Amino acid sequence: MADIELRSDNAAGVAPHVLEAVAAANHGSALAYGDDPVTADLEATVRRVFEHPGARVFPVTSGTAANALALSALCPPWGSVLSHETAHILNSEGGATSMLGAGAVMRGVGGDDFKISPGALVATLDSVRWGDPHHSQPSVLSLTQATDMGTIYSVAEVAELASIARDRNLRVHLDGARVANAIAALGCSPADLTWRAGVDALSLGATKNGALSAEAIVVFDEAPAAELVYRTKRAGHVTSKMRFQSAQLIAYLSDDRWLHTAAHANARMAQLAAGLASLGVVFVNRPVANMLFAEVDDAVATKLESAGLLFYRIGPGVIRMVTSWQTTPDEIDAALAAFADALT
Repeated sequence: MADIELRSDNAAGVAPHVLEAVAAANHGSALAYGDDPVTADLEATVRRVFEHPGARVFPVTSGTAANALALSALCPPWGSVLSHETAHILNSEGGATSMLGAGAVMRGVGGDDFKISPGALVATLDSVRWGDPHHSQPSVLSLTQATDMGTIYSVAEVAELASIARDRNLRVHLDGARVANAIAALGCSPADLTWRAGVDALSLGATKNGALSAEAIVVFDEAPAAELVYRTKRAGHVTSKMRFQSAQLIAYLSDDRWLHTAAHANARMAQLAAGLASLGVVFVNRPVANMLFAEVDDAVATKLESAGLLFYRIGPGVIRMVTSWQTTPDEIDAALAAFADALT
């Protein structure tokens, strides 16, 4: 059996419509550093897709850069960023936000289902020594969508948490590394899950969903947008041939392609989860998007690897599997057959 890629959606290739957009942009010349007509078209596309006439967009080359730069524009150096204790920005980005945010502190907040709970957020904010210069001042609430454990905040949950944050003068950031998967799963509009729910800035993930090293910061507030003009340049993320990033993102967002590819990844995960459940496999998370954490004995995991399944061992007895726009139904059928064999 050929290897079946379930390690990460980052491991998938580039979607054909994205490659076609890069090739189409590779004719003639254009001004550098975003002063090109393709990047201007990207801003118009983002405003249309998110139904926001003043939205600004800043293409960058990685999700870490998108998160850290967005948060640096939202949080003062003496402030702190609140995220769930499992969040990627807290555990897996090497302190990038603290570096680009000139020392901003990162703080984890609890909550079931790997999401911040309103009660935990209120308790955290109530414990702050507001106005005391010895204590970092919470300035930004960051929500990961979908979460790093594959669960999803509903529109109502985002709006409730954003309202609590607003009452304490916090801004709201959405780490949208898999936001397309969340939107596709919820069946809502991009606007409803972002600025209409109280989000100020969004890290728009695209690489996991078929792009080629193209991510973006989408901002719905002019004040942080004005800062990002300078912060992106200072951090080395105003690329000279930005038109190739912008062309990808236009193709990605146009005609709901980003939602179609995300829905495909979600559907393949639903197929995998249903099959594993029928085999009695126990899940750590509720796989509502394209990511599943499962309890699998280490000996069984070794058999699965020998059968050609590619996945991550997260810890003793737990593996992570992720589907992508590229995963096929036949691959999931083969993966389930390998599970059935390994479990017996």
